[in-house]
Amino acid sequence: MSRPLSGLRGARGPRAEGAPLTPRARRIIRLNNGFQLLFNLLWWMPVFYAYQREAGLSDGQIFGIQSIYYVAFCLFEIPTGMVADRIGARNCLRAGAVVMTAANLAPVLAPSYTGFLVHFLAIAAGRSLTSGAASAYLYDGLAAEGAGEHYLKAEGQARALGLAAKVLCWPLVGPLMAVAHPTPYVLSAASAAGSLVCAMVLPRHAAPGHGRRDRAAKTSHGGLAFLRDATTALRCVCATPWLALLMVQGVAVFTLSRICQVNLFQPVLLDHGIPEGSHGGVLAAMTVAEAVASARPQWLGSRLSPVAWVSLLSLAMAAALAGSTLGGPWTVVALLCVFAAVTGFAYPLQRKLVNDAIPAGAPRATLLSVESIVDRAVCALAAVAAGAYLSAGQLDALLWHSAVVTGVVMLVLQLILRRARGRPRKGPKEEPVPELVTTAGNP
Repeated sequence: MSRPLSGLRGARGPRAEGAPLTPRARRIIRLNNGFQLLFNLLWWMPVFYAYQREAGLSDGQIFGIQSIYYVAFCLFEIPTGMVADRIGARNCLRAGAVVMTAANLAPVLAPSYTGFLVHFLAIAAGRSLTSGAASAYLYDGLAAEGAGEHYLKAEGQARALGLAAKVLCWPLVGPLMAVAHPTPYVLSAASAAGSLVCAMVLPRHAAPGHGRRDRAAKTSHGGLAFLRDATTALRCVCATPWLALLMVQGVAVFTLSRICQVNLFQPVLLDHGIPEGSHGGVLAAMTVAEAVASARPQWLGSRLSPVAWVSLLSLAMAAALAGSTLGGPWTVVALLCVFAAVTGFAYPLQRKLVNDAIPAGAPRATLLSVESIVDRAVCALAAVAAGAYLSAGQLDALLWHSAVVTGVVMLVLQLILRRARGRPRKGPKEEPVPELVTTAGNP
């Protein structure tokens, strides 16, 4: 049915790169790199748990805010994906950058439960505005320039550069906080403002058909237009079981990476006696591992299909978390780095699979928001469960139960995917897996 990952093996030199990039395509990639780097450069990430504890919040309040954040993200994703398809992904990226800038200033102005709740609610709004729009802009923009084969590498490269920036910045958080305590949040706001500059100079109408879409948006009633887009997206998901299955497959990757690297990172290290002063260095090491893997998805072998690779990588992530309960501090750090590297391989691969499975003419940003809604909904439940486990002092049980659940879900889903792959799929995106296989060369 599908060719192996031949495009991911030995993709070296100009001949493996496909068509040369046009100047406009290069500009899209450069500005996307800058936007992703600055928008996601959250200086407060290594210390936000301890920062909120110092502000007087309890574990229940901290994890409660996280659960509210994921639920809010789901609710915001419903309209924002449709907004991106109506007003254009570029305008949505600009709006997201503005909201993110304001969000990072909230804890500075109000270092309290209310301030942190507003902070995370605003982050949910800002990230939901960009979660589908950024990927849709890059995918459609490169396709319009005849450079669609460079998407996987461009997606991974943007993630790798953003992670590399975190490696350089996060170790500085501790010393900077000693000078001025709110520095991590002030610098995060400044970075988000920089991403707004990148969004402002992005090329107009990078995606084909945006001009027609924009004109249609101006001549149609807003409520009816949004309802039509939502109906189209849901109809597309129902009519494309392969797309729905790929979205579900990505839940494990997103949930495990998010819960580990954000919610459980500091509790796991503290549980193994690793002091807070070392957390920035550990997170930097994890980020290096993830950045290297994100920039080199072609290192994956050619024996398995991309779909099988994502499931296998999900199992590896769960196994690394469970294994961290068996060793000492150095073993934990090593396994967390392995976990991060596996995450780096999985993210761009999963995103490319979903994008390739979206039929031509479908509202791409809206469909990517549907995927994000599913991811965040599961994360909201996982955050509540994590808070309950930690409150009961059952961190190890949480990690082992997560591994078992992931293993069962992936095995069942892989069987369903194999059956679905054997059935003919209609439309121009009939073979999403081979398309991914042959387009992984270096740009």
